[in-house]
Order: sequence, then structure tokens, then C-alpha cells
Amino acid sequence: MEDQLAAVMDWRMWAVLAGVCVAIVFYCWDRFELELVSAAIICIALIFFYFSFQGADDPGPAELLAGFSNPALITIMALLVVGQGIFHTGALEGPTRTLLAMFDVRPKLTIISLFALVFIVSAFINNTPVVVMFIPILAAIAARMKGAPSAFLMPLSFVCILAGMTTLIGSSTNLLVSDALREATGGGLAFFDPLWPGLILAVVGLAYILFVMPHLLPHHEDEEADASGSAGKQYIAQIELHPEHPLAGQRPVAGLFPDLQDITVRMIQRGSDTILPPFDDLELQAGDEVIVAATRKRLTELLSSRPEFVRGVLRSAGPKDSPTRGERLALTEAVVSPGSRLVGRTVRQIGFRHSAGAILLGVQRRSRMLRARLGEVRLEAGDVLLLFGSADAMTRLRADRDVLLMEWATSDLPDIRKASLARFILLGVVAAAATGLVPIVVSAVAGAVSMIAAGCLNIRQAARAVDLKLFLLIGSAFALGTALQASGGAGVIAQTVVQTFEPFGPVALLSALFLVVMVLTNVLSNNATAILFTPIAVTAAMQAGLDPHIFALTVLFAANTCFATPIGYQTNLLVMGPGKYRFADFLRAGGPLSVLIWLAFTACLAFGFAPVSGAIG
Repeated sequence: MEDQLAAVMDWRMWAVLAGVCVAIVFYCWDRFELELVSAAIICIALIFFYFSFQGADDPGPAELLAGFSNPALITIMALLVVGQGIFHTGALEGPTRTLLAMFDVRPKLTIISLFALVFIVSAFINNTPVVVMFIPILAAIAARMKGAPSAFLMPLSFVCILAGMTTLIGSSTNLLVSDALREATGGGLAFFDPLWPGLILAVVGLAYILFVMPHLLPHHEDEEADASGSAGKQYIAQIELHPEHPLAGQRPVAGLFPDLQDITVRMIQRGSDTILPPFDDLELQAGDEVIVAATRKRLTELLSSRPEFVRGVLRSAGPKDSPTRGERLALTEAVVSPGSRLVGRTVRQIGFRHSAGAILLGVQRRSRMLRARLGEVRLEAGDVLLLFGSADAMTRLRADRDVLLMEWATSDLPDIRKASLARFILLGVVAAAATGLVPIVVSAVAGAVSMIAAGCLNIRQAARAVDLKLFLLIGSAFALGTALQASGGAGVIAQTVVQTFEPFGPVALLSALFLVVMVLTNVLSNNATAILFTPIAVTAAMQAGLDPHIFALTVLFAANTCFATPIGYQTNLLVMGPGKYRFADFLRAGGPLSVLIWLAFTACLAFGFAPVSGAIG
């Protein structure tokens, strides 16, 4: 009691509390970049503690900067690399492609299955790449339904957030809470500690999303055209069959080949023989050259469906080194410029792969439809070329005066040749962490290194996956937490909370803690809120004589209840643009959900649900 009174009388504690409030204001104020604010907080904390605190137990630079070497932060960064490897290889595109194929048959079941898949995946990997991957899929479904993407994208973000509450690695916030609890008590949270209460809150949230949220969502129509501007363009392309090619041995059904849906086969070149449609009694053989007409979208889907198609394209383009492992693949369009040296020359004579490092997938000519081998097509001014290759090759094409590169039509293509390996690595990371075989930090770092070593990512892509903004934010939040502890501010806040709400019982105390954290996480950051409030919550639990684990879980769930603002969580920001949402849309649709989650958690405590309330019974 005397220590708390001394802390209250100490000006330095009030200075630290004022500094925390100012930091929160600057975090919420968009005037300055978040990285600059985080770096400034660390700098001010270092200077303040160096000149103001002289005691042996006062934090020095090593303690204030310890957050940057914290195992929880390392785990988060490693999981970001693992998630980027899953995204880059298109490891989840197989299941989602199957769902899209089901949509025309059973649309409602397909949408439910898709969100179920999102929920399951988001419980075990960082949900940011999951949202990035599913945005175009849900936008395509909205287009098929002749509706607006805004009906699906905010629910996508909210489902990912709810799923992140159910496991220790479902959200970076959970790892930070566990680590703060471990530092305070010597024991953190187990992998499935958040599971049962998290599932109850998720069920409540999913029911709201399914039955109430559709009436609150805006319907902003997507008026933008296809980004490439080529939704209906028909390109002449060539598919060369090698012995392992999936089309080898395939027969047409009613004149159409099953693996070439929405693609017109214009001719088949077999040696010196030219075979024209119909192809009723034909069986494709290794060595055949299949000349097709297809849109860019369909050709992209074909290359993204099976790794054999990518290998076939690389093989048919001639002997040259394939894109290096983990190298980013891209698809773009270029126009043959007037006066170009390419005019009048055949595709075979030009040799795009040798001159530019890119592969010519198809040619589109507005005046007439071509029926010839791709290599024998003589280019004309105005021809549109569909090019495939590494992102670096596309960059080099900018300086080529013979073609006009349409950079706005450039899009990345997942390198699915490593998809199976990426899925295996992800399963290994999850299994090792869930079974307790190794600590989560070891499993995550091993998974990140394996992604790079296996070629699912290269070093540059892994470095880009490490979010500097998140890195500095977490490090500065650790510094603020250390400052609160050292100055006695955390103890004073905890004592105030306990004295105010303990007379009403532990349920009221935990409910009030949840509400405070929930409000702040929507205007500050779930990670910063978790780091700041977990030590305060643990101190409050000890002062009240209750189990710190239930207080840490309260902070965990409250910090994840970030539905009311777009700045509450990064997935909200990701869907804001494609869904054409406004700030008020999140407040209107997500605000009631946040209140509902708070009430559901309070009900779990009040009605004695064992996994939540057992520690306070």
C-alpha cells in the first residue's frame, strides 16, 4: 500500500502516464506515419529514463529495447513469412477454385463452405494473407450474383478476426498476451487455452454476421472495369504437350476437352498434320501442339490450376533457365508499337525468352482471328502480346522501344510448383506448435527458414513480408509497458480498477476490464493494447487474489474485438478499398458486433461457463 502511495506522489509516474496518453493520441492521429511515432516513443523513453531514473531496478536501454528481441515478436515476424509463402505459392487456391466451381450449382452452400474454410485457415496462420487471397474470390462471387463486393468483404475480415481468437497463433495479439503473462507470472497460455471461450464468442459473432449484419452493410456497386481491361479479349495461345502433361491422353466430350473449359481449341498440330475441329474421335498425345483462343482471365486460371501447365509453358518456350526459386511470376500485356523492329517477323524469329527473359503466351489481333502455330504468327503494329515471366523480366521490358508495356495490366501469378511443399511446411509448423513438440517460436522460425530454403520464397520476398510498421509498433508498445511497470503506473491503474469494481464481484471487474480494452483496441492497435494492458490485468488479478490466466484471456479476447473502426485491425483496412467502405460503415456494422461480443463474454462469466469462469468461482 505504501509503495502505491509513493508511486502516486511521484511526478515521474504521472509523466509516464501522460506520455502514454500522448502516445495513444499520436497513434490515432494520422498526421504522422506510424513508424515515426513508434521510433519517437522509443527515443523519448530512452532519454527520459536515462536522466530521470537512477535506481538499480530502473530500466536501462537494454530493458527498454528488449521488446525487439522478444520471442513473441520474432514468432509474429516468422509467421508473416510463413503466411507469405502460402500466399506466394497459391497453396490455398485449389480448395477455393473448387468452391467457385460449386457456386453455380449450390450458391448458398458454396458461400457457407468458403467462409468455413476462411475460419479454419485463419485460426492457424496470419489472417492478412488469407484476406488478400479471398478478396478477389468473393468479388468474383459478388459479380456472378450481380451484387456488390461490399456485401462480402467486411464479413470476410470479421470472420478472420473471430477465428483468430480460438488458438494461440490465430492472431499476433494472442502471442503477445501470452508472452506478457509469462514474464509476469512465469507461465504463459497453452496453444488451445483460448479455444472454448473463443469458439463461444465466434459462434455469437458468426450468428450476428449471418442474420443481422446483411441488413447493416452498405451496397456500394463495383463500377470499376477489369483491371487489365481484357476481360473479353481473345488471345491465340499454344499449349505444347509433353509426356507428363495433364492433357496428354485426354479425349473430348461433346467436342470439348474437360480441362479446357471456356477455351476454344482452334486447331491441333501433330507433326506435319494439321487437325481442325470437330475433334469427336481424337485423343491428345504427347508432342501435340494445341492452338487455342482464350481470354487472359481464363489463361491465368489455367496456369494457376496445376503446376504441370506452368512447366509445360516453360518447356515449350525453349531451352533457357527457368525463373529462379521463389522468384515472383507476373503476367502483363504489351502492344507492338508502330515502326517496331518486330513488325513482319515471326514469334519464333524474335525469341522473346532470349531477348527479354519473358515468354509470349498469346497474341491478340483486332482485325481477324488467327489460326496458326504461335511461332509462325507474323506480328503487326497494334498486336497485343500476352507475356509471362519473372517480375524482373517485366521491369526490363519498360526500356524496350519495340513494345509499349501496359504496366496497369501487370498482375502477379502464384508459382504453384511449390504449393504442395508450402502446405506441408505450414502443417508442420501448426502440428509442432499444437502438440508442444517445440515452443512456438522455434516452430515458426523453422517454418520461415524452410519456406525460403524450399524455394517458396526468396530472401527479398521474405524481407518484404516482415512488416516494419508492426515491428516498430510492438517494440515501442513493449517500451511503454516497461515504463508503466517501472514507474508504478501499472500498479496504480490496476489498484484503481480493482478498488472501483471489486465490490461488485469478479464478473463486474473482468467485464469492466474487457470494455476498456475493447474501446481502446478500436482506436489504438490490438497489439499495442495487448502489451499495455496484460501487465495491468495481471497486477489487478494478483491484488484481487484471482487467477491471472483469466485476466490475461480477458485482455486477449477484448484486444481482438476490433470491429468498430477500419484502423482497429489490418484486415479491416485491406477490405476498405475493394469494398468501397467508409469509416461510418464499420461503426454501423461492426460497433454492435463489438458490444455483442462484450455482452457474450460477460454472460459466460455470469452463468458459470467453466473454461472462462472456473478461475473466479
